[in-house]
Amino acid sequence: MMRAKPNVDPDLPLPPGGTVTGIVASHRAPGRFTVMVDDSAAHTLGLASIERLGLFVGATTVGREELIAREEGILRTYDRAVMMLAARGRAAKDLERQLVRKGEPAEFARLAVERLASEGFVDDESYARSFVRSKSSGAGLARRRLQQELGRKGVERTVADEAIAEVFEQDSVDEVETAIALATKRLHAVRNADPQTQSRRIYSFLARRGYPPDVVSQVIARVLRAGRP
Repeated sequence: MMRAKPNVDPDLPLPPGGTVTGIVASHRAPGRFTVMVDDSAAHTLGLASIERLGLFVGATTVGREELIAREEGILRTYDRAVMMLAARGRAAKDLERQLVRKGEPAEFARLAVERLASEGFVDDESYARSFVRSKSSGAGLARRRLQQELGRKGVERTVADEAIAEVFEQDSVDEVETAIALATKRLHAVRNADPQTQSRRIYSFLARRGYPPDVVSQVIARVLRAGRP
C-alpha cells in the first residue's frame, strides 16, 4: 500500500526508498539539486537540506521517505513564495494567505513566510511605507482608505498608522490639496453634466478614495465655485 506524502499532496505516492545514486544540479529549479534514488529522479532539494538530511551517493533513503518528502515540500513552498515576492512586494499575512490559496499546505506557508522574514525579504513596516507612498501619490488614496487597504493585506493597524504618518510627513501630503487636484481632474470627465450630477459624481469619486464627508463637501464647493475648466 502506497503512503501519501504528509502535508504535501495526499493524492501522490511517496517516491520509494532506495540508494542515492546521484546528486545533480536541477535543470528546472535553479540553485536546487535533483537527488537520484536507484537511478531515478526522486527529490529536488537545496544543498542545506541535502546536508541536513545526510544524503550522499551511497546513502539510503529507506525509512526516511516521509522526512525527505516533508523537507522537499517545505522548500518547494519557500521557492514559490520567493517567486511571488519577485513579482511584487507583499505583507507577511497576505503572502501566507496567497500561498495557501494556491494550494500550499498552511504549515509550509507559515514556515516559508517566517524564513523570508528572518532573511529580511518580508518586512511589513517597509512594505507599508512603500504601499502608502505609491497609493497616496499615484491613486490619491486618503488616510482612511490606506488604513483599510493595509488592513486587508494583514498589516497591523499600528504599523499601518505609523507608515501613513511617516510618509505623509516626509512627502508633505495635504489631503485637502490632493482631493482638490483629484476633483478638478474628475470635473473634466463630467464637464457636460449638470451641476447636481457633477457634485454627486465627484462626491462618490472622492468618498471611494477614503476622504471624509467634511473634506469632500469642502472640496466640491471650492472646485465647482471655481467654474468648469
